[in-house]
Amino acid sequence: MRRTITRLGPWQPHAERLNQIILLLPLDNLPFSTVIRTQIRMHLLHFSLFDDFNNYLAFILSRAKDVPVEIRKVAGLLLKNGLMAVYNLIEPEHQQYIKLQLLYGLGEADQHIRSTCGTTISNVVQQGGILGWPELFHTLLHFLNSGDPNRNGGAMDALSKISENTPELLDSDDAWSGQRPINIFLLELFEFFHSPHANLRKLSLRFVNKYIISMPSGLYTSKNKYLDGLFLLANEPDAAVRKLLNAFFPGPNDQVCTALLQLVEFHPSVLEPRLKDVIECMLQLNKDKNDVVALGACGFWSKYWDAQIPSENLREYLPRLTLILLSNMAYPNDDDLLADAEVIDAKEDESIPDRYQDLKPQLPCSDEDDDTCTICNLRKCSASALDVLSNVFGAKILLTFMPIIEANLSATGDEAWREKEAAVLALGVIARGCINGLYPRLSEIVASLIPLLDHKFTLIRSTSCWTLSQFSKYIVQDSGNKKGYEQFDMVLTALLQRISDTNKLVQGAACSALAILEEEAAEKLAPRLKEILQHLMHPLGEYQKRNLRIICDAIGTLVDAVGEELDQPVYVEILIPPLIQKWQNFSIFDKDLLTLIECFTSIVQALGGIEFSQFTEHLFSRCITMIEAQQRLAKAHPFSDKDFITCSLDFLSGLTGCFDSGIESLVLQSNLRDMLVKCCRDGSPDVRQSAFGLLGDLARVKGFRGHEACNINKPRAWALVCPIYLHPRVPEFLYLAVKQLVRTHFGIPDLSLPCLFYYVVYVHAEDSQVRENHFNSKQCMLGYRRASRSGSSRNFSICHNSDLVFDSNPSSIRGYSIFGVEKSMVENSAITLGRLAFVCPDLVSPHMEKCMQSWCISLSTTRDGIEKEDAFKGLCVMVKANPSVAQSSLVYVCKAIASWKKIWSTELNTEVCKVMHDYQQMLTNEAWDKFMSDLDPLVKTNIAKYLV
Repeated sequence: MRRTITRLGPWQPHAERLNQIILLLPLDNLPFSTVIRTQIRMHLLHFSLFDDFNNYLAFILSRAKDVPVEIRKVAGLLLKNGLMAVYNLIEPEHQQYIKLQLLYGLGEADQHIRSTCGTTISNVVQQGGILGWPELFHTLLHFLNSGDPNRNGGAMDALSKISENTPELLDSDDAWSGQRPINIFLLELFEFFHSPHANLRKLSLRFVNKYIISMPSGLYTSKNKYLDGLFLLANEPDAAVRKLLNAFFPGPNDQVCTALLQLVEFHPSVLEPRLKDVIECMLQLNKDKNDVVALGACGFWSKYWDAQIPSENLREYLPRLTLILLSNMAYPNDDDLLADAEVIDAKEDESIPDRYQDLKPQLPCSDEDDDTCTICNLRKCSASALDVLSNVFGAKILLTFMPIIEANLSATGDEAWREKEAAVLALGVIARGCINGLYPRLSEIVASLIPLLDHKFTLIRSTSCWTLSQFSKYIVQDSGNKKGYEQFDMVLTALLQRISDTNKLVQGAACSALAILEEEAAEKLAPRLKEILQHLMHPLGEYQKRNLRIICDAIGTLVDAVGEELDQPVYVEILIPPLIQKWQNFSIFDKDLLTLIECFTSIVQALGGIEFSQFTEHLFSRCITMIEAQQRLAKAHPFSDKDFITCSLDFLSGLTGCFDSGIESLVLQSNLRDMLVKCCRDGSPDVRQSAFGLLGDLARVKGFRGHEACNINKPRAWALVCPIYLHPRVPEFLYLAVKQLVRTHFGIPDLSLPCLFYYVVYVHAEDSQVRENHFNSKQCMLGYRRASRSGSSRNFSICHNSDLVFDSNPSSIRGYSIFGVEKSMVENSAITLGRLAFVCPDLVSPHMEKCMQSWCISLSTTRDGIEKEDAFKGLCVMVKANPSVAQSSLVYVCKAIASWKKIWSTELNTEVCKVMHDYQQMLTNEAWDKFMSDLDPLVKTNIAKYLV
């Protein structure tokens, strides 16, 4: 119970109680035992029961000048927290006393006391509203005009806190006798731009910047005064104030980039009349000696284009601007980050294990707030700005820019290496935007870059690799003639040599550059394929973690680029054994193993029938072992990393698609069936997705079947072996597939749609015993009945889900998403529905009235291929089984048929012709002629060949 003490006259603290509270305040933060700390808090709780306890705290905070500042700050913290909880319960006279003390505290000499008072004032306003404190704004305005720097700073701090907690209050007509407080305060704060006190200049600018986006009338009408103040402060001797000016690009300090950034982004029209002054200001700030200031200004140039300000306004400044950007792209002499890179002799660090920070993505730097980071980011931001300029002005920047680049590239002496490296980087940055001007000099540029790949400075070698990669497209384009091919050959040779560099930074840069060249060159690499593979495999055993990832990416890119050219035993022998050896060196719990598995997955998916069956059993068994181990681990640690299982499943899926009939013996001898059930039940969506994908691939595997393998009393025959192997658990798979479909029909595309219905299609078609045992309509719906928990919903199926996936509004199918469902999900549903309709027409037919039109629309946007053929077989069956529905959907069926460029299947082509003939028979000649005349001309033309 709160104790009330009746007093006569104004409140005054009781000396004894005041001293007791002052003694208790610092004790709570001292390292006493739990018992003592509890006793201290009980004493404080005892005093807090008095209704004037907050008065004591306010007095200590604002008036107790003989008390240490740390104790006063503790009192302020308790006061702020206490008022947040009980302010509206405090007696009015106590509220008034607290307010007076807080205002008094704004003029204290100690900045921390002023800040604490400002924060508490903001909380009081938030709790009681400004109408309950009518004198507040008058007092703050008086403090701003007082000439006392302490009161000036305290008032600005309080206004800043109020604008953070209740920003609408200062821009309201009801807050101050019908006036908007912000308009009055802004005029006063502009004057502090000229204050002799740096802290007041900074505080005033920080506050004004908060209102740039909303642009109150007081700021808009005084915009020239504001801009004049900004230009004046551009010469500010205090870096902290200059940083506030550079608001074009977010920097490492919270107050960086808040003024001009918001102006150019939200109100560019305010800047346009003074654009020359703005550009001059930013050029000056962009070369500021303080790297944080220069960084903020550097971001202006990209924001300039985002604001769609005419580029011509910047043309006359290009020579100065490009020179500043190039200068900022060079590493500074005092950058400690260069300690490991600035070497005279090549530093052999390839055998040194990567540190944790080495494994992070190699950006120029992180977003941490430190000086080295800002130096590094200035380089990155300058390169980004130069990239923007090159894309806007193209070759126009080369007239004054290239002579500087050439001079820096030709500079000799170790002291000029930073300028040389910056010039190399700049060439790569402008490669795309200025290619029209650079292309005639391409051979000259390449000739100057190739020797730099052997430079003694590590950063020059690595940057030269990257810059060459930016010209890859044009180097490959020129390779059609003898001279151009020699140039291409030199670049390829040079990059292959750098892959074996003794420095890890150069190794990674060379591998990345080679991958880009591989993408562009494709089949042009075939004559040197053996040499490329040998260079890629040679350092595989020496690379550390980060570069291992990069070189595996280069290998995968090479496989994709050359395709069937790799389908030769000599290449397989070079490629596969080193990768397997590397795999064997890793524990099955080593994260680096994921990189290798992904690389193997790319290989088997890209090369299809490549002859490396000698390695299949080994790779298959290692994946099975890994999945088993990870499932045991997940049982003990449910939140363990599931990437190992996902990657292994994806690899097995690729392996299955690659070897088809060559995989069945491995599958039959494994416990893959039981593992897949666990994977389909896994809590990770990625694991379930990969598991259903593998199931779909296994459903199509054919091989010689005998009773030893399949426990089916039939002679050996060519059959669907894997589906039969999996069929004892098909009811579970069906249930899990439908459960997964229900989980994700509004999410990402889900492989549960096609995977189990492959079993419906292929097993129905080829194995009557399995069909009778597992795929009659009732068994197919077993999982659906369990999912819906309702006997009346036994036919909940893909047809039901089609109402979710195929929107009833046909126009919605045209986009890439329907109700948030991706286009591939819609296509999967359409294809699966067709397959199901073909083998289970009685199951699908009752639902055609609801989804025929949307189904046809989706099929009309599906690309030609075997899957589309499967779907159309089902569509033809449904048209025949539902003549009335088919007639009402005739336009949509015709559009779907017209979407074919060519139906390659003779059987399907015949069925489509029969469908069109049946339609003609349904209608009278007059009705048919009218229907044809109303069709879209392109549709009419495309279906004509099916009307014969």
